[in-house]
Amino acid sequence: MMEEPLVAATTITSLAFAIGIVFGFVGNKTNFCTLGAVSDIVNMGDWSRMRMWMLAIAVAVLGTAVLGLTGLFDVSKSIYTGSKLIWLSSIVGGTCFGIGMTLASGCGSKTLIRIGGGNLKSLVVFVFLGIGAYMTMRGLFGVWRVRFLDSVAIELPHGQDIPSFIASAGMAPETALLAAATVIGGGLLVAALSSREAWRSDVLIGGIVIGSLTLVGWYVSGHLGFVAEHPETLEEAFIGTNSGRAESLTFVAPVAYTLELLMLWSDSSRVLTFGIASALGVIVGSALYALFSKGFRLEGFRDPDDLIRHIVGAVLMGFGGVTAFGCTIGQGITGFSTLALGSILTTAAIIAGAAATMKIQYWLMMREG
Repeated sequence: MMEEPLVAATTITSLAFAIGIVFGFVGNKTNFCTLGAVSDIVNMGDWSRMRMWMLAIAVAVLGTAVLGLTGLFDVSKSIYTGSKLIWLSSIVGGTCFGIGMTLASGCGSKTLIRIGGGNLKSLVVFVFLGIGAYMTMRGLFGVWRVRFLDSVAIELPHGQDIPSFIASAGMAPETALLAAATVIGGGLLVAALSSREAWRSDVLIGGIVIGSLTLVGWYVSGHLGFVAEHPETLEEAFIGTNSGRAESLTFVAPVAYTLELLMLWSDSSRVLTFGIASALGVIVGSALYALFSKGFRLEGFRDPDDLIRHIVGAVLMGFGGVTAFGCTIGQGITGFSTLALGSILTTAAIIAGAAATMKIQYWLMMREG
């Protein structure tokens, strides 16, 4: 890739904030929610919101392939496609996240959207999700994660993305990418739009816009923010990201980094980043829609049990999201767009964890009744 001119970190974070605003506005308007999608299927057999999520993934997969084929973004520059497949972390982390988001009434993105709408319960979830995530990155949970989960891995001779597997069999990398994206992205697109219920305006808008915002995120951090040779370090760099790699939308680690920035504001090494700016943007965008639609209202916990359930769920999401390298957006759309096996495995584990928890909750409710 040709060397790009060094851009200011404020440019990257400003664009990330704008991306977050659009995500929050559209997410609130269309009721985009992965937990809701799973719940609708489990409890009512309604696939509308799941089709919205599938459409977002399809747009992200196909669009990311286009970015790759045109040289605008290289998925190998992301955190998702490394040669070390931490499959146990993906399964355990994804399952914990799925359980957690069910207990906490929504995933990371939905938590931010609800905060914008005035939900005080989600504000508590935000804080404990951030604490759980930070403990998993650098604290007590992190020791367990590295020792017992991340150590169980498969070392691959190439990247863990599906096009790399195909290319290792002798196919040209560009052809492998085109083939994998067409089959998987195209298959998801057909599946998402195969029913009349998918052609509702909210499903189409939510799926297309959320999927497209993932692409914009990749372009901003992976192309505009990419510097082949940083003038100070003389090494490859990505401006304004916490990971030092290309990033797009994800809402677990950025929540932890947001809390860290607020608590250590006077520390000049703590700065606004792509992830933090996009997360804050989601809150603002959701608030704008809530105020515009007159849907803003304060909502609190109904009893102590409700509070406990949300705190436990938030901590599980923080632990699971960091352990599995992402959430329903970070892995379910952003990671999935790279066609990484770890992302696909995590996404399946999240859905399984959420669905199982819903079934157990229903069984307990019927037992009490």
